[in-house]
Amino acid sequence: MNQRNSTESQTNALNDLSDSVKHALAVSLRGCEELIPQSDWIKKLQKSEVTKTPLRIKLGLDPTAPDIHIGHTVVLNKMRQLQDLGHTVIFLIGDFTSLIGDPSGRNSTRPPLTREQIEANAQTYYRQASMVLDPAKTEIRYNSEWGDALGSRGMIELSAKYTVARMMERNDFHDRFKSGTPISVHEFLYPLMQGYDSVALKSDLELGGTDQKFNLLMGRHLQAEYGQEPQCVLTMPLLEGTDGIDKMSKSKNNYIGISEDANTMFAKVLSISDVLMWRWYTLLSFKSEADIAALQAEVAAGRNPKDAKVALAKEITTRFHSAAAAHAAEQDFINRSRGGVPDDITEITLPLGEGGAAVGIGALLKMANLAASSGEGNRLIDGGGVRIDSNVVSDKGLKLGAGVYVLQVGKRKFAKVTLL
Repeated sequence: MNQRNSTESQTNALNDLSDSVKHALAVSLRGCEELIPQSDWIKKLQKSEVTKTPLRIKLGLDPTAPDIHIGHTVVLNKMRQLQDLGHTVIFLIGDFTSLIGDPSGRNSTRPPLTREQIEANAQTYYRQASMVLDPAKTEIRYNSEWGDALGSRGMIELSAKYTVARMMERNDFHDRFKSGTPISVHEFLYPLMQGYDSVALKSDLELGGTDQKFNLLMGRHLQAEYGQEPQCVLTMPLLEGTDGIDKMSKSKNNYIGISEDANTMFAKVLSISDVLMWRWYTLLSFKSEADIAALQAEVAAGRNPKDAKVALAKEITTRFHSAAAAHAAEQDFINRSRGGVPDDITEITLPLGEGGAAVGIGALLKMANLAASSGEGNRLIDGGGVRIDSNVVSDKGLKLGAGVYVLQVGKRKFAKVTLL
């Protein structure tokens, strides 16, 4: 069959689908990087429609840190979208695989976490994930349920179902081997165990980031080895952070933690570029694609893009806090932008110098925790970033006597200081 006939055949096949399956497929494909294989997923959706049996959709996260940032919620959002279609979503906490350490994308062996670290982190994971998923309709599992029970004999039998040659096709292993960088044997067990999770859960679809593709495909392979119908794989792109350059990461300081306060969350969303905003809309917003396209058309026709960004900031802040908190955060941001003083300003009382001497502005900024040191305070003054009672400070030699002062550094750092 030539390419033209193949394309026409695929188009006709899609046209023959029921409206509900077409809708489910569109929801699945929104923002995704790959759906492997799409034809199998369509068959699963059709079977689910006929049998009225929900599909089992799995997402695994290793509790390697105590908090989740909104980059992690890209796949959680997709889970919620599929959950809203009536399918069963399984939030899998990788307490067993965390003991191995995921080697994905790494150029060195990841130090395994202790059991205590894993348990401490896992305590917060599901609570935070429940801000996106519907907890009443979410199946929560821990892969230690079957990982511990597998035992030595079971692990040997599992290892026999995949070859070293196939394992070395994985880019990070291949590159490390070629460069002479050590690879520990236990690292080969990670993708095997992640794949075995799919066997244990009998999953129909597994979600993950693009960096997880090898591990996700392992699930398909092992399910076939164990006589199950292989799962499909849906990968989501890695979300760029607030800088618009690197993947969102705490180490890059370009992240928004979902447990951050509403004002900070709102302001951070507004700080992203107009270009990045539309990618965030696709991956983070629950608005329909039609609504996003209409909003994008309005901006292209001359509407201020800030309006769209404010709407996104309110949606995200509402999701992790409340509509009231999002509204208050918007008002706080407007107030700060106009040079106003926020309602939640920190109030502190500080002593004057020895004998009631006035305090230098650089030292006062340090004492008020608005600068790391007096020197940094002076540099902030040089940059025009310091205000006292809304007036810009230009004199680094300024000294302040007894009184009450509202200090401001940049747009968002305030302190009401009483000097006595």
